[in-house]
Amino acid sequence: MNRIWKTLALGLGGLAVGWLALSSATTARDARVLRSGERGNASLPQHPAASDRSRHNGKAPAYIAAFRGFSSADSTEVMGRVLADPPPALPDTDGTRWSNLKEQWDRFQNDHVAGVAIEVELDDGQRVQALTDAQGYYRVSLPPVAGLPTEGSLWFEARAQVIGSDVHAVHEILRIDPKARYGIISDIDDTVLDSKVVDWRAAAELTFLHNVRTRKPLPGVAQLYRSLQQGPSGATANPLFYVSSSPWNLYDLLEAFLEINQIPHGPLLLREIDIGLGYFRQARNHGSKRDNIVRLFHQFPELSWVLVGDTGQADAQIYAGIAEEFPGRVLAIYIRDIDPDLSSAFDFNVDAVIHRVGPLKVPMLRVRDSDAIAEHARSIGLLPQVEVAEVATEVAREKSAPPQVEP
Repeated sequence: MNRIWKTLALGLGGLAVGWLALSSATTARDARVLRSGERGNASLPQHPAASDRSRHNGKAPAYIAAFRGFSSADSTEVMGRVLADPPPALPDTDGTRWSNLKEQWDRFQNDHVAGVAIEVELDDGQRVQALTDAQGYYRVSLPPVAGLPTEGSLWFEARAQVIGSDVHAVHEILRIDPKARYGIISDIDDTVLDSKVVDWRAAAELTFLHNVRTRKPLPGVAQLYRSLQQGPSGATANPLFYVSSSPWNLYDLLEAFLEINQIPHGPLLLREIDIGLGYFRQARNHGSKRDNIVRLFHQFPELSWVLVGDTGQADAQIYAGIAEEFPGRVLAIYIRDIDPDLSSAFDFNVDAVIHRVGPLKVPMLRVRDSDAIAEHARSIGLLPQVEVAEVATEVAREKSAPPQVEP
């Protein structure tokens, strides 16, 4: 029976990702933007009623997927997606394989709505309008919000609404604490979430037969990231960003996964395409991941960075290139070993990159687990000893937990 379910997951998963790969080939990446006060020279059309399906390829906007954004000294960055239907509800812990499979199938088939006029407003009254692109995305940049408290909550809100409709949503926007000593950039698959991306069959099984409540984080990652956020003094709020080649279709699942497992939230920067076959077959093109990291380095020139990835994809090569491009800005690079009990080609490739960056004097380590990251971070002054002990306790507890139950 298990073999039948696995075959069904692989077959339907392949059909889903293949079909969506074709549908995403004509993605228009840039939404047209209109700032307040520019209506006289705007290229936006007169806003139709949002329910007018003839204006939106037969689809009416019904839901805004409001992604977490961030604000720097220069701008506030907000991104979202307009859909014709809300994403499926999160499954229960005891979801069956069939319900898990159906939920994921529905998620990858959600209909986006192109050409929708969106207005985004910040707390200080600043507004900006944009049209969604061919895949339903909008991205806007606004000036930084004035008058935010320098202490307290790291998050504030931006409100998005489909013009001419009551469809609306709230974006959570990360404010960088002025006392932040460094930022953390982390991959997700096989760095935070056990994904087995290098084995597309295993990845398809995890994705389509399990759900967000039954999948597990790597041991100790929640405490490790909480400790890195607090820094050596325990009083700072270092910003955390998740940068991944996963598709935006999985955004709400990843957000829920972080929440369920008490892993610190941060903006997720994913791929602006629907899922394609390369997602399960280790697509070689990770350009979007590199571009998003470079964007963060430019957006926050005052910050140095800790980069965390894994041996299974191109993280080592990307992070090494970043260290070369931005000398003096990378404090440490940690690459989790996806098969720590084996000597593999993944290890060989990462070790070659580590040798390459040696002259940069940037610590770059292939590590076994969260313990190893915490110990090294303490040795270079990024964590206090007490936090290393907290990470070790969590790693031991989670490694001794019962194995994941098959749905």
